Order: sequence, then C-alpha cells, then structure tokens
Amino acid sequence: MHFYRERLFAPPLWWVVGMITMLTFGAIVWTGFDLVITIAVFTTQIAITAAFLLNWGRAVIEVTAGELRAGDATLPLALTGEVLALDEAQTRALRGPRADPNAHVLIRPYLRYAVYIEVKGPDPASPYWLVATRHPAELAAAIESSRPVVSPGGLAMT
Repeated sequence: MHFYRERLFAPPLWWVVGMITMLTFGAIVWTGFDLVITIAVFTTQIAITAAFLLNWGRAVIEVTAGELRAGDATLPLALTGEVLALDEAQTRALRGPRADPNAHVLIRPYLRYAVYIEVKGPDPASPYWLVATRHPAELAAAIESSRPVVSPGGLAMT
C-alpha cells in the first residue's frame, strides 16, 4: 500500500535549456569539421545531456506502511522523530550553512522545498534525512500517518 509516491523528474525548462546549450556548444565545436564529425559531436552532446537529466529524474520518494524510500535508501518510520515540511529559506539553510555532513540528503537543484526527517534510535548513521519534494506538506503528512504507533509498553503497532 502506497501512502505517497513522487518521482523527481527534471522540469521541461531544464530539458529545453540543456538542449539549446548543447546545440550551441555543438555549433561552436562544429566549425571547421566535416559533416560526419559534426553529426557525431551533436549526437554525443545531446545524448550526454539527456542521460544526465534522465538520471536526475529517476529518483523516487515513496512512503509505504512503516517505511520511507528516498532514491535507493530506505528508512523504517519507527526510527523517525520530528518531521517538518520546510519552506524555501529553511531548505536552503539545511542544504548549505546549517547542513550536517552526516545527514542523508536527496536533493535536486530544481526543487525548492524539502522535508526534514529526524532519525532516532541507538546510534543512528545519520542525524536526519533531508528529502527534496514538490509537495512538502503532503509528504510530511504521509510520513506522520504511516508511522507505527508505539504502545505504552514500547511495542510498535501498525
């Protein structure tokens, strides 16, 4: 059962700008070469740009019953503490000057918002996760609603 799923596709504007830039670079390199080299240069540059943007867009954020998956990493929601939907300024601060080098970060330069997820438990590998998203409030709510409930005896109940 999926409570939240988002794929972090690169926006169309990034594709347009990337392709125009590569066509411009190809035109600069093309000067003075024959047609075969020209076609090879244009094809190579466009393929590299497309591969780069496709790779960026393959990251998926998914919240299921008791688990958060961000890219290739997973976090059991039983180990989460505070969950905050961040605005643009807060996201910028946690990506830069207030960042912890041990944090798990899944960000994209074209996404302005993120969700902060505190990691609890005995000796966590990272103090928090910072996950970029287009819908921070929805992601934070999905994490909160699919987190296991801990009974007074300390047992997790789903």
